[in-house]
Amino acid sequence: MRDDHTRSMAVPPSVSEARLVSVLGTAVDGIVVMDDHGRIILFNKACEKLFGYSADEVRGRNVKMLMPRDYADAHDGYLSHYLETGEKRIIGIGREVRGRHRDGTEFPIELSVGEAATPEGRQFIGIMRDIRSRKAVERRLAEAQAQLVSITRISALDEMGAAIAHELNQPLTAIMLYLQAARRKVAAGDAPDDKLVEIVDKGVKEAERASQIIQRMRQFVEKREPERRCVSVAALIEECLDLVRLGDACDGVDIAAELDPALPEINADPVQIQQVLVNLARNAVEAVRKVERKRVRIAARLAGADVEIRVSDSGGGVPAEVVPSLFKAFSGSKRRGLGLGLTISRSIAQNHGGDLSVEPMGAGDGATFVLRLPVDPPCDMPADRPAPDADPDETTLTKGPKP
Repeated sequence: MRDDHTRSMAVPPSVSEARLVSVLGTAVDGIVVMDDHGRIILFNKACEKLFGYSADEVRGRNVKMLMPRDYADAHDGYLSHYLETGEKRIIGIGREVRGRHRDGTEFPIELSVGEAATPEGRQFIGIMRDIRSRKAVERRLAEAQAQLVSITRISALDEMGAAIAHELNQPLTAIMLYLQAARRKVAAGDAPDDKLVEIVDKGVKEAERASQIIQRMRQFVEKREPERRCVSVAALIEECLDLVRLGDACDGVDIAAELDPALPEINADPVQIQQVLVNLARNAVEAVRKVERKRVRIAARLAGADVEIRVSDSGGGVPAEVVPSLFKAFSGSKRRGLGLGLTISRSIAQNHGGDLSVEPMGAGDGATFVLRLPVDPPCDMPADRPAPDADPDETTLTKGPKP
């Protein structure tokens, strides 16, 4: 009676197998079962999608066909070592490994391996999860964190730059006062030394020039709202060159401006436009640093309703495959910097109603960046807001609105 009851409670093998097939077929993760010789016994639908093989193609073959060569070469040795010693290296321990698709592509997977004793002998069950999307998210997160660190550092440098400019103005003012006093002393004698007076005058002029450069640098790094006014394109370009020539970066570089004398004034934020020009000029100088013929030109002319400023170099040019992403954020190829310079520069140009584009030229012929800024509205019609106290004759960066 008991045996009959026990038999009636048992699940028929066909039902059990159907359930197993259903579970394996609907499992999101890849499941592979192999024997103690490493031969594949079971290969579910998720594995077929993951590796590109059908179950019939892999059944009976060594599981190392799903592994990159470096894993495959060591696999049989690991399996033999475990069977002989019982020392676990991966069984019962989840870890990240690489799988190999049918087409040869390698990809990261998360693998956990279990062991089971069956009437057919010892079997091993591997459960695999494709983690490519997770790795991509982790990579983007790491890049974003690195970019955030760089942005924070640059923000701190901006603050430092403004502070340094402010502090340097004081000793420069003192130098100018001392030089002026020395000049008066030298010139006041009965027989003034004209050569010495000339030398002191040059010293005063250089100190004044240094003070003006520092003032421009301070304006360049200050964070403030855009302030459009009537500006001289020629003056902006000349002042841009003064900033670019600072230091030894331009040593050996033939850099000059070619300006149309009939250039009109434009309604623009001078600091923002200078930021664009400085960025383009510095990129051009860097592009010619390793070539024999080091030449940079900034040319400006009236082109229809726009002022067209062309920054050209004699460097290696811009590869055609780089052009589509050249103005995208964080896509720069330089080792230093964020790759934001051209993105911000184009944004500034477009906010002024213009644009920034590139003419990559041929290999070895350099590149030309073209900045277009509209002449309209004219200077007597401010583009942003009325400025009744602005002096319409002010055209240089170093001047500002009257108090």
